[in-house]
Amino acid sequence: MARREQPLTVHHLNQLLLVCSLVLLVAVAAVRISSRSGLPSLLVYLGIGIAMGQDGVGNVHFNNAELTQVIGYAALVVILAEGGLGTKWKEIKPALPAATSLALVGIAVSVGVTATAAHYLIGLEWRQALIIGAVVSSTDAAAVFSVLRKVPLPARVTGILEAESGFNDAPVVILVVAFSTAGPVAHWYVLLGEITLELAIGAAIGLAVGWLGSWGLRHVALPASGLYPIAVMAIAVTAYAAGALAHGSGFLAVYLAAMMLGNAKLPHWPATRGFAEGLGWIAQIGMFVLLGVLVTPHEMGDDIVPALVIGLVLTMVARPLSVVISLLPFRIPWQEQTLLSWAGLRGAVPIILATIPMVSGIAESRRIFNIVFVLVVAYTLIQGPTLPWLARKLRLGESEGAADLGIESAPLERLRGHLLSVAIPKGSRMHGVEVAELRMPSGAAVTLVVRDGTSFVPLPTTVLRRGDELLVVATDPVRDAAERRLRAVGQGGKLAGWLGLAGNGTGPHSRHSGQ
Repeated sequence: MARREQPLTVHHLNQLLLVCSLVLLVAVAAVRISSRSGLPSLLVYLGIGIAMGQDGVGNVHFNNAELTQVIGYAALVVILAEGGLGTKWKEIKPALPAATSLALVGIAVSVGVTATAAHYLIGLEWRQALIIGAVVSSTDAAAVFSVLRKVPLPARVTGILEAESGFNDAPVVILVVAFSTAGPVAHWYVLLGEITLELAIGAAIGLAVGWLGSWGLRHVALPASGLYPIAVMAIAVTAYAAGALAHGSGFLAVYLAAMMLGNAKLPHWPATRGFAEGLGWIAQIGMFVLLGVLVTPHEMGDDIVPALVIGLVLTMVARPLSVVISLLPFRIPWQEQTLLSWAGLRGAVPIILATIPMVSGIAESRRIFNIVFVLVVAYTLIQGPTLPWLARKLRLGESEGAADLGIESAPLERLRGHLLSVAIPKGSRMHGVEVAELRMPSGAAVTLVVRDGTSFVPLPTTVLRRGDELLVVATDPVRDAAERRLRAVGQGGKLAGWLGLAGNGTGPHSRHSGQ
């Protein structure tokens, strides 16, 4: 007799909320531990999931690969949106051609080399070998975004890695789905055509949705500041859904749409950024914990050696070769290529993609999942903590420069102006500058300074200090010029205009900074 599913009751809901809140609290505390020990947080989250699973103290039996795939896709959408919102266009623009080549040509090289090794060294059939090659060739956006923002690297290296991790999920998903479909695998030129078409559709939809969304949010005053973060995330998710339903790459669409929104100078941006970052953390925690629950450690004994062999080929041969070949036209120094090779971080994305052949019923799909899981855990444990050390050895670590200002903008519709809230961080060169030396454009003025919990109206001779918060009122026509001037002084001090930094656009030595 089939077992009847029990309906969800309020009692079950209470238990579920208790478990989820406790898991989140443990995960938040684990972030502190991992930051001190250098252990990647994703391994801590996976450990929490394994401890809850059937081989752990929780004894939770969960083997629904399809549900895991659906939740993983949803989490990846949020992670890509958060990463896109935090990507600065001016940093990745010079690196865009190299990142695109690495995300396309590099993927092809990596898949070919890794699949060949899996076939001849491990003895997998070609279909399974190609699936593993495609699954592990994608760098993980969550791992890259979380690690790179803690490691001071040259802007070009950071831009290439961030853009690559945002772009390469799309072609890899297409390849894994194609290899996991019943019947013969399509010819390479057919796959190339499908990838090109889906990427083009996804890019077009992502850019269109991002532009329309940013235009709308700049011109429509919402009644509450808390609605802006919700609207931004909803626009990003809309880009994914529209791209996927149009048979394009939804992952590329959401990343591009979020990147446009993140560079559009939207109102209440710090609040929006904080909201997106919080959602990104929840998505990462939930995704890794669920993957840890899905795995069955006692079944992995026979797959440890194959995983280490494939991972060794991937890390020492496939990834460096893909970097060298795809970056040949760009004349990037060997030090940067070495770091790019080692920084091909893997995380939850390969494990999520490994559920696709399980859902499709491909032979030995469980073994593929186990190999990928062991590979990700082992090589994340090696690559993540050693990345800062390698950057220092290659002399690619950058000294910390002047910290950027935190500027939040609130529209004043009736007054046809904007209220800018400016926070002066510890490393800002605005420290020691007098209010008059800001040389704000006509139509903008510093109206209030908050210092040590006390607010006062500044004089032209008031000296600004680190930790101050400024309220700047700017009319609508000069709002952008006022923000550019404030950021220029924050980076270059009182001599920003003469140093050639972007200022108010009025002086002969000033230049506008484009988006």
